[in-house]
Amino acid sequence: MMTDVKKKKFLRLLVSYSILVFIVVAIIYPLLWTVGASFNPGNSLISTSIIPKNPTLDHYRELFAGKESLQYGQWYMNSIKISVFTMIGTVISVSFTAYAFSRFRFKGRKNALTLFLLLQMIPQFSALIALFVLAQLLGLMNSHWLLILLYIGGQIPMNTYLMKGYMDSIPYDLDESAKIDGASNTRIFWQVIMPLSKPMIAVVAMNGFTGPLGDFVMSSVILRTPESYTLPIGLYNLVNEVMGASYTTFAAGAILISIPVAIIFIMLQKNFVSGLTAGGTKG
Repeated sequence: MMTDVKKKKFLRLLVSYSILVFIVVAIIYPLLWTVGASFNPGNSLISTSIIPKNPTLDHYRELFAGKESLQYGQWYMNSIKISVFTMIGTVISVSFTAYAFSRFRFKGRKNALTLFLLLQMIPQFSALIALFVLAQLLGLMNSHWLLILLYIGGQIPMNTYLMKGYMDSIPYDLDESAKIDGASNTRIFWQVIMPLSKPMIAVVAMNGFTGPLGDFVMSSVILRTPESYTLPIGLYNLVNEVMGASYTTFAAGAILISIPVAIIFIMLQKNFVSGLTAGGTKG
């Protein structure tokens, strides 16, 4: 009897660890190839290897060489600017929206939540034509600020659901105690709810920062001049040229994108995991 139990336990562990190993390999292997390609000489991927025989930093130097067709430094700063302001705007707007849905009961509340749910199901590219026409009518083509507002608007529905679920788990007794002491709803929001919502704020901030860094479709519709490009658009052009495609330089540029993401993740790591799991299971 004990032998059968041990065999079943061993099989479960074997299957679990096999799945985990497969996932790790599937994630790390492409990353290692990208890192290796960024240090390989030449522009083609045919002769590259995961461990370069003659590693070089030429591709990283090329990114910042100041070529007119490769304004990597400008694209990098554009992406950081858009990501930072999107993160700030998303955290502020989502915090207010989630607090209203979590703590107040008003006419149309359920319909609004249903609308938010439906908005998450609509693909982003379905509104590209309307956004393009809107940008032209407003004279805001190549405007980073319009792109930031669009990103913030796109982040609100999903993140509102996450943060509302987390705020619902905060006991309402705390609000009532604060009101007895004379606190207004605004004071309760800033001094009670927000400090207790730090884990979910970290999740929303991470979503707001990484979203613009990986977006190509919407940014390519709004931004049309090289000096206003973000990293996804600029790097795409490196491999889109028929005769001058440089995959190894693209790899080097892609590796550098991960640096700000890693910094933000390390800063928010303490609260990130707990906020992600709580928002997904409560509410």
